This record gives sequence, C-alpha cells and structure tokens, in this order.
Amino acid sequence: MTVTQTKPSRAAEWWRAQRKRLLWGAAIALVVLVVAVVVARLLRGLPAVEAFVAEYPGIVPPPEGAPVGIPAWLGWQHFLNAFFLVLLVKTGLELRSKRRPPGFWTRDNTRWPRTARPPRRLGIWLWFHLWLDALWVLTGVSYAVLLFATGQWVRIVPTDWAVVPNALSAALQYASLDWPVEDSWVVYNSLQQLAYFTVVFIASPLAILTGLRLSSVWPVEGRLAAPAGERMARAVHYPVMLFFLAFTFVHVVLVFTTGALRKLNQMYTARDTDDWLGFGVFALSVVVMVAAWVVAKPPLLKRIAAASGRVQG
Repeated sequence: MTVTQTKPSRAAEWWRAQRKRLLWGAAIALVVLVVAVVVARLLRGLPAVEAFVAEYPGIVPPPEGAPVGIPAWLGWQHFLNAFFLVLLVKTGLELRSKRRPPGFWTRDNTRWPRTARPPRRLGIWLWFHLWLDALWVLTGVSYAVLLFATGQWVRIVPTDWAVVPNALSAALQYASLDWPVEDSWVVYNSLQQLAYFTVVFIASPLAILTGLRLSSVWPVEGRLAAPAGERMARAVHYPVMLFFLAFTFVHVVLVFTTGALRKLNQMYTARDTDDWLGFGVFALSVVVMVAAWVVAKPPLLKRIAAASGRVQG
C-alpha cells in the first residue's frame, strides 16, 4: 500500500521556520513590558515626577476653531488603510520569503500604456503588491486632501512645543497603567498626536518612496539605478512595515481597553456614543479583511492579472 504524504502548507512551513524566533521575541517583549510597568510605577511615586505629570497632564488644548468630532470620511479612510495594510503585509511576507513565484505576469504592451521598451516580467505576488501600493497611495492622497480641506489636520499636526513634555507624560501614565484622561472626540492626547503625525507624514512617505525604489517602475539604468539606493531602500522598507504592525497592535489594544464601544463608534460611525453599532461595523470590516486574506491566492490573482497581460505558470 502506498502512503501519500501531505505537503505542509506555507503557513505551517513559516511557523516551523520562525517558531523559535517568535517565542523568544514574545518572551523578551513580555519581560520588557513588565519591567517598564514596574519602573513607571516607581517613578510615579516620586514627588518630582508627580509634579511633572500635574504640570503636563498629557494633553495640549487644541487651537481655537479646531474641528470637533470625527467625520464619516475618516471612518472610511480608516477601514481602507487597514484593509490595504493587511494585504500589503501578506504580499510583503511572500516577497520577503524569496520563494519562486507561483506565476508570472507580463503587461500587454499593445494597449495603453505603451512603452518603447518591452514590459518586464513580474512575479504574481509582486504584481499584486504593486497594485495594492497604488490603491493605498491613492487612498493616502485623498486622505491628505480631505485632511487639509476640512481642517482636521490640526488634530494630528503639533502646533505647540508643549506636545513634547505632554507626550512624555502620557507615555509614563500609560506605562504605569494609570492612563491619562482623554476625549479623542475633541482632542487626541500628545502621544497619540505624535504617533498619528509619524504614521501619516513620516512612515507612510518612507514606505511609498522605498517601495517605489524597489518596484519594477524604477529605472534599471542611469544614476538613479545605483545599488546603494536599492540597499538603503531594502534596509528601510521592512522596518517601516514592522513599525506599522507595532502601531496597529498598540492602537487596537488601546481602543479595546479605553472604552471600546465609544471609540469604535467614533472611528466607524462618526458618532460620540457607546451603543453597539460601531462594534458591528468594526466586526464586519474584520470579516472583510480576513476574507480578502484567505481568497487572495495565486489561482484567483492569476485570473485577475490575465485581464491586463499574459500570465505564465
């Protein structure tokens, strides 16, 4: 009798290869977290530190005339950014694994946009990653336009140097588990403001620029094609993705531990209330993201890619 051995899935292979590193990383993170809490609580017991927290409670009052509340368009932006980030992480991990792509796509150069040089062949995961990048950038551009057109930019762009000591105070309060009083419907605390500013105006542009440098649209000849630029882009692009993951993890934890129903309503239904509608919309968005992760597999991607070029493999 012949025994057929089932080939392990990619997820199982990845877990087998990364298990030790992940377990050690989780253990170290737990130890660091415990030490941080203990140190923060000891510091909070010092009179000088208590005076610092009293002087800088963690919030800088918003500028006069700043908008109050979170508009509906921001909720849609929140979902779209999370949706594209999830799939970008999936395709990014596939590309980083350096496994042979399950298929290749070549653009149909008989249709617009036509180029003088023959199109480059792309692995199916890279093709999908580039499309996700384009959609994510389009979402980001629309977000930036609406942010400045509606005045919402003052909520995430610091306009007073007092944001620095207040952010340190907020970080200390979070670490001591005696969290700062806040009302994000009116104003973010200073640590949140700096975090959102970093995501929107530093990390996102870095992800776009380094991703562009590593993409197939970048010139393969000339001064712009210097190997040093590619090495730097690779050195930055992956850590930026890890930053996004860390930010998302902390963001989700804080949402669910600082009044989840009210926060989810603010984020997903543009209402400052604590009913269950926001949670329902959030749960539906999670289902959509999980479904997209599951169905985004080579057979489906090849069928979609075939509409705009030749697919091999």
